[in-house]
Amino acid sequence: MAFPRRRLAAALPALALVFGIAACSSAGASTDCSLNSCTVTFDRGVNANASILGVKAELVGVEGDQVTLKIAGQSVTVPASGGQASSDGFNVSVQSVTKKNVIVKVSRAG
Repeated sequence: MAFPRRRLAAALPALALVFGIAACSSAGASTDCSLNSCTVTFDRGVNANASILGVKAELVGVEGDQVTLKIAGQSVTVPASGGQASSDGFNVSVQSVTKKNVIVKVSRAG
């Protein structure tokens, strides 16, 4: 039996949530996401945040060689020189820090 197109179209949003494919949104940031990771470019000097992988990611600040973020409400500090850290089931790495923006990659741990 053929599956009607309307049923398929109605089921797609539910399937996307089940498989973890959620739309990304942001303020003061831009995102580039795949199924298990997102690269986020945060603008500096604004309240920059993004909704990625089902959680909120926020740029708290940059001080010296340290970038502080909040991922799913948990604070994590990562070395700005390409360091990596883990927070609440996510791996976080800094790709770049400039006067204008901070680029980080957030991926699901595991």
